[in-house]
Amino acid sequence: MVRKKIFAYYLFDHHGDGLIAFCCKSTLAEQRRLVRDDPESFFVPAYLGARGWVAIRVDLDEVDWSTVEDLAKRAFQAVAPRKLAALVD
Repeated sequence: MVRKKIFAYYLFDHHGDGLIAFCCKSTLAEQRRLVRDDPESFFVPAYLGARGWVAIRVDLDEVDWSTVEDLAKRAFQAVAPRKLAALVD
């Protein structure tokens, strides 16, 4: 959370779907591209998906942690004040 703005959260068996995932703020275009290109790893989360948020599964045998890091970094930069966002490289 940055200045009372949530940019990401952890999903664990949300509504009994059996998935464990990292969910974060994104754009609709990026969300659609990620889900289209890798539907096994990415999905549109309930409630916030309509706003462009995207989720990546972290319960799979192979998780691309650099992608998780990149998504988290960009989500943080999207909600943080410019000076604070610029500190994240």
